Amino acid sequence: MIRRNEKLVKKSEYKEKVLEIRRVTRVMAGGKRFSFRAAVVVGDEKGRVGLGVAKGLDVAAAVQKAKRQAEKNIIRILLKDGRTIPYDAEAKFGAALVRIKPCKSGHGLIAGGAARVVLELVGVKDISAKIMGRTKNKIANAEATIKVLKLFIKNEVIVKEKE
Repeated sequence: MIRRNEKLVKKSEYKEKVLEIRRVTRVMAGGKRFSFRAAVVVGDEKGRVGLGVAKGLDVAAAVQKAKRQAEKNIIRILLKDGRTIPYDAEAKFGAALVRIKPCKSGHGLIAGGAARVVLELVGVKDISAKIMGRTKNKIANAEATIKVLKLFIKNEVIVKEKE
């Protein structure tokens, strides 16, 4: 617990990484209003990960809001042997397309960009990932990576129902 302005603030159990910070402009009568948009990925490196996107008047406020949003959007996947995924998969989100493949032990995390951030925070140790889509939008690529991971949630549920 951390004391901040005489309020008790619970310390988060998740690790966080800021994926992107952008300055956005809104044109109003009398000039422009600037605010900041932050994209934050949170995870516990044990199978839970979430993505949050929020705006604020300053960078710190935007990051804090995005972190709270990410904690609300947490998904949980079961990792094979606690280090990789069970099989190849790919998913599309908008123009973003991400393909992930499991690897043998000791291979390491081979991924780039937003996919790497998401996979690091979910706790995957041995995997090969490739951003195949034509977009360089980090938020779309992170969403596509999370969509791929959601495929493993559905299949785990189906397997448990059959037993």
